[in-house]
Amino acid sequence: MPRASRDEGSAIVEFVFASTVLLIPMIYLILAAGQLQAGSYAVVGAADQAAKVFAVADTPAQAQSNAHRVVERAMNNFGLSGASTRISCDLECLSPGSIVTIQVSLRVQLPFVSDYFDVSAFTVEAASTQRIDRFG
Repeated sequence: MPRASRDEGSAIVEFVFASTVLLIPMIYLILAAGQLQAGSYAVVGAADQAAKVFAVADTPAQAQSNAHRVVERAMNNFGLSGASTRISCDLECLSPGSIVTIQVSLRVQLPFVSDYFDVSAFTVEAASTQRIDRFG
């Protein structure tokens, strides 16, 4: 009567295969989610601070310049670039009681892929509204 053969395998080979198939895509997904979260935090902070800086400026030209500079600095703090800023006022900008809305949008790049191809995974946007002091 023949003996049943033992089930032999190599745990190292199985581990390498499993980690390649499962672990590497999971790590990439975590990196992409982190990049998306950083972009989201950056645009929210940039829009909020730009609206506040815009509301306290003395002239509309200074307000626009300050708002764009704040957005650029917020993006640099997160290591990002390429954000677009849109500024709109319901009345004349900086007139007492008017409302200014600043919208910031950013194309979030995929980690490692966007270095070689012009591919973006997501576009994140944030808007912030600030009322100009009525008694300015």
